[in-house]
Parts: sequence; structure tokens; C-alpha cells
Amino acid sequence: MQDEQRFGEFVGVRRHEGGTVAELVLDRPKAMNAVSSAMARSIGAACEALGADKDVRVVVVTSSNERAFCVGADLKERNSFSDAELVRQRPVARGAYTGVLELPMPTIAAVHGFALGGGFELALACDLIVADASAVVGLPEVSVGVIPGGGGTQLLPRRVGAARAAELIFSARRVEAAEAGELGLVDQVVTAGADRDEALALAARIAAHSPVGLRAAKRALRLGHGLDLRAGLEVEDAAWRSVAFSGDRAEGVAAFNEKRKPQWPGE
Repeated sequence: MQDEQRFGEFVGVRRHEGGTVAELVLDRPKAMNAVSSAMARSIGAACEALGADKDVRVVVVTSSNERAFCVGADLKERNSFSDAELVRQRPVARGAYTGVLELPMPTIAAVHGFALGGGFELALACDLIVADASAVVGLPEVSVGVIPGGGGTQLLPRRVGAARAAELIFSARRVEAAEAGELGLVDQVVTAGADRDEALALAARIAAHSPVGLRAAKRALRLGHGLDLRAGLEVEDAAWRSVAFSGDRAEGVAAFNEKRKPQWPGE
């Protein structure tokens, strides 16, 4: 692991696997990673830097707080806002969630403890969620008079279906790890304390593959979702054409035939 790069006071980025795996650390432990305006800006800035880094093949989002992944928006800060200030803050908050959502490489959330509201939305913005046995997830926003505004109303039904998402959002209930795994709210449930290690191990396995192929596969998955089959297959074909004549594809085929580990050029 290389030295940590800081993005403001509350976000760090660590490099693993020779820089091919980046760990985006939510690091506001005293507030259980409640997302303030400053923290939202830092998440957005970190994602912008990671998205432009061609060496990064996988991003893992983790927490430095032992009790929580992220408890959502900083409601103490929100309580101090005037209406005009809340309007001005909205693009800042959205920048954090869309920053994670729009990362071009595969992303994994390592969740333990509370992942509620915007905290769960940060996890939902990732492609995969690894949760430990202590995890408690949910979108309780209607209980404080708002709605999930970090992508939850759109991302959750894409995971679990419209009716299940409606039940969870309307009831504002919290879901513990075992049920979250059964419902598909998370993809993998591991023993308590193992979420980060398991997520980084999964990231290392993914990062062994072609960075060009990984980004194109994610693009096809994301853009094709919700389209009719014919349109989806056109999205897939466009993604295939973007990799078919790449250096990675040539190296991958050569390495397979020569029975060796590929050395991806990443282009």
C-alpha cells in the first residue's frame, strides 16, 4: 500500500496492488461519516481524480469509523441552513453521489455498521456491496420529511425491484445484514470486521483483468440497463467495438495462446 492522498479533511485515497486498486476512505469518524458540505466536496474531488487515473482498475469505498460506514447527510449542518442555503448546497451534495456513481471503473462498497440514508446511497452508487455481519442499511428519509435524494429512489429499485424498494423507502425501516443479503440490498455478507479485507481481495481479483475491458463492460452494463433487448444489444456492440482493436485485446489473446499472465497496456 502506498501513502494516503488526502482530499480535504474528511476523505483519503490509498493505493493497493501496485496502484491498480484505489481505496476511497470516508474519514470523518467523530461524526460517523455524516456527509457535510465539506465532505461532499471532498468525495466529489476524489472521484474526479480517480476517474481520470488510467492506472486505477477498481475503487473500493471504505470507512475509518468502526461503528458506521456512513450515517447519511449531516442533519446538524442542514438544520442551520436557510432555504436559499439549502438550494445552493444541493449541487454540492449531488456531486458526492454522482461522483461515485459515474466512476468509469468497477466500484465496491465495504460496509459495516450503519449505512443509512445518504450513506446507503453511496453504497448503492457502487457496482457491488460487501457487508459484514454488523451492517444495518436503510433509506429513512421520509421519517424526517424528505426523500432519498442521493439516487436512492432510482438505484434501489434497480437492485431489488419496484415493489420491494417502495416498501423499504415508504416504511423507512432499517435492515440488518442477514436480511439485507437475502433481499439483495447487499451482494455479499461476511463475518464481522471482514468487510474491508474481503472487498479489497475481490478488488484485487477484478484488477487482474484488462482495464480497457473492465471499463467497457461497466459502460455496457450501466447504459444498457432498462433498455429493450434490441437497444441493449446495440449498447453492447458499441462497447465491444471500443475494445476489439485495443492493445489490451491483442495482449489478452496473445497471453492466452502463450499460456502466460497478460501484461495489460491499458489502451
